[in-house]
Amino acid sequence: MKHATRRVVGLSLVSLTGLAAFVIVAMLALILLDVVKGGASHISWKFLTESPTDGMMGGGIFPALFGTAALTLLMTLAVMPVGVLTAVYLHEYAPPDGKLARAVRVAVANLAGVPSIVFGLFGLGFFILFVGKGLDRALGYEELHWAQPGILWASLTLAVLTLPVVIVSTEEALRAVPLDHRTASLALGATQSQTLARVVLPGALPGILTGAVLAISRGAGEVAPILFTGAAYFLPDLPSSLNSQFMHLGYHTYVLATQSPDVEATRPLLYATVMVLLLLTFALNLVAVLIRTRTRRKAASGH
Repeated sequence: MKHATRRVVGLSLVSLTGLAAFVIVAMLALILLDVVKGGASHISWKFLTESPTDGMMGGGIFPALFGTAALTLLMTLAVMPVGVLTAVYLHEYAPPDGKLARAVRVAVANLAGVPSIVFGLFGLGFFILFVGKGLDRALGYEELHWAQPGILWASLTLAVLTLPVVIVSTEEALRAVPLDHRTASLALGATQSQTLARVVLPGALPGILTGAVLAISRGAGEVAPILFTGAAYFLPDLPSSLNSQFMHLGYHTYVLATQSPDVEATRPLLYATVMVLLLLTFALNLVAVLIRTRTRRKAASGH
């Protein structure tokens, strides 16, 4: 009787968890099917390589595509060194009960719960009005040069937004490195810094790259933080410097959905833009996953 009860409970749990997984996959499949059905027919080489025309009711999305890729790349270059170094300090060097370590962990936890629109206001107030104006005064610019929205400030704002993701995932990756590896390295005469550089970080690299994947996924689709820090409503030219404004696929989608004089006429453009944004995000994730997989194989073969 007890065996039969345990079996029923086990089957129930398997069924419930399987149903939950199926619902999630089905929801994703429905969204992708709707996007592909509405936008696949409008995607062409012309759509991907031309600028918007006719009040954004025609033409293509190349400036927005380029701006999104450039923004994501700059964000990744900014957030990864800071996030990894912070996680290394917290896990490898900081005393577990130290005041600074506790303060940093509290700050990271709070940053993870801040609404994205607040990061946009922070970027406007700190990066543009404080740092930008300070640079203009220090460098002697009479007109606004750095104290204006630009792709640099937008990428740094997104870097702050995704910083908790990188720190937490890197800490988990460092924690997953076996203690025996550290002990063996130290027993052979290596210093703590040598052990960190030659044993710990190579072993944690796949997990660190997982953090990069999550940061890219989060940052590439965010719109609210860049509304105040660099995204342009319509800008057919590509950003030529770090203080240039740029178009973004997410913001372009919002504009097509809410600001178009003829929503029905722009609906194919809207769906096609969403489809390209999803494909770009998937492509960036795929590249990061391939790098992570290759790194894992190298690490495994090395051992």
